[in-house]
Amino acid sequence: MTGPLVSVVVPVYNVEGFLREALDSLFAQDYEPFEVVVVDDGSTDGSGTIARSYPEVRYLRQENQGPAAARNAGIAAARGEIVAFADADDVQLPTRLSVQVGYLIEHPEISATLGRQVWITPPPGAVPDVVWGDLDGIPAMTMVARRRTLAELGGFDPRLRGPEDTDLLIRMREGGHRFVVLPEIVMRRRYHGENLVAGRYDVVAQTALIRAKLERSRASR
Repeated sequence: MTGPLVSVVVPVYNVEGFLREALDSLFAQDYEPFEVVVVDDGSTDGSGTIARSYPEVRYLRQENQGPAAARNAGIAAARGEIVAFADADDVQLPTRLSVQVGYLIEHPEISATLGRQVWITPPPGAVPDVVWGDLDGIPAMTMVARRRTLAELGGFDPRLRGPEDTDLLIRMREGGHRFVVLPEIVMRRRYHGENLVAGRYDVVAQTALIRAKLERSRASR
């Protein structure tokens, strides 16, 4: 499938054990054209060396600031009119971009799409999503969004570490933007015990989301 240029933003922090498989899955996409923007968030392992070994990768490095800041740096560097996100420890199915970008092309009124997941190694104790039945729910980082929407919303909130993706979707809805969950499985997700959010109910993270929403509500009065 061909369409507009898509920028795939991959935040990276100490994931040398998984990064090569993640990048290989991106370069196996059946969509074109696309670029892969890796933002190394201050890795101290071999992640940077692996990323730079791919001549097609646009590699950026910054001091460690967290995944929200890394994704924002990737958005700022993106050349595509559509931006997709991928985590460096997951595997993308080869049809992911064609499915999600194709929907955006056919539905100009939609600002973003999400897809479903299957697990490589499921987190212990994960429960099925009440709507789709997927373990641990619909992954927010299957998001594929129009770059103008991300720019309008100011990207991810760098104050949040963990729920920044959910916060962006909340702000998308608050701003009148529509996103849809597609029925297709687009990603194989990996739980390895050091994930920020996978398989975890983080009370602190949920509290941060509520606080951010309340602050926006007060600011708009």
